[in-house]
Amino acid sequence: MVLAGPCAVETADQIDEAARIVAEAGCAVLRGGAFKPRTSPYAFQGLGEEGARLLFAAAERRGLATVTEVLDAADLAALGPASLLQVGARNMQNFALLQRLAGLRRPVLLKRGPGATVAEWLLAAEYLLAGGNDQVVLCERGIRTFETSTRNTLDLSAVALAKAWTHLPVIVDPSHAAGRPELILPLSLAAAAAGADGILVEMHPHPEDALCDGAQALRPEGLRDLVARLGPVVEAVGRTLWKPSQAARKAAAR
Repeated sequence: MVLAGPCAVETADQIDEAARIVAEAGCAVLRGGAFKPRTSPYAFQGLGEEGARLLFAAAERRGLATVTEVLDAADLAALGPASLLQVGARNMQNFALLQRLAGLRRPVLLKRGPGATVAEWLLAAEYLLAGGNDQVVLCERGIRTFETSTRNTLDLSAVALAKAWTHLPVIVDPSHAAGRPELILPLSLAAAAAGADGILVEMHPHPEDALCDGAQALRPEGLRDLVARLGPVVEAVGRTLWKPSQAARKAAAR
């Protein structure tokens, strides 16, 4: 399946338009950050609880599930309706947070840290599993290498290894791996061919106006093209691309 949406929830109109585009493109999950970890303390940090409320309302109107990042256990009350709680790359080894999420028994999307080995990534997942939470999804989002032409380097060998070494679903985030929208399509197709169970992409209705990571976001037409092009590749490796139900299509058309 494809999980898509903006890096951050910015306004009610922005996230509602994004939800409509995501649903109409045939995606399953709306992504959007309410609490944003940023390298610079002066960068946009998200709308917090208000952003979470706007995300969930927009997703509900369009019949979509949601994925949003949790930075701290204190944020969990505001993120109660989230379908997937994302542990970002910077928090992959925040063991206190992982232990808290293990006790909640809620679905968790665990991103690989930019300097983490596959073994370290899987051991981070073990904190969730050993704590009693078997609802874990792994996400490869690129690692830091000597290459400077892309934001990170997408490690598709990690996808194959994680699929071979664990029973967990593995998805790929080509947006953070590449940092360049023109690379998202080929990296997504490669990830699907390598056995990924899903693609997590950034899509903004108006990337030029984005407050966060607009330079790496797909435009709406790019998301539609991605979903259309993924189908044949997924089928070629014996898989099925998730498609919305009739009820979801009607919700998207409202």
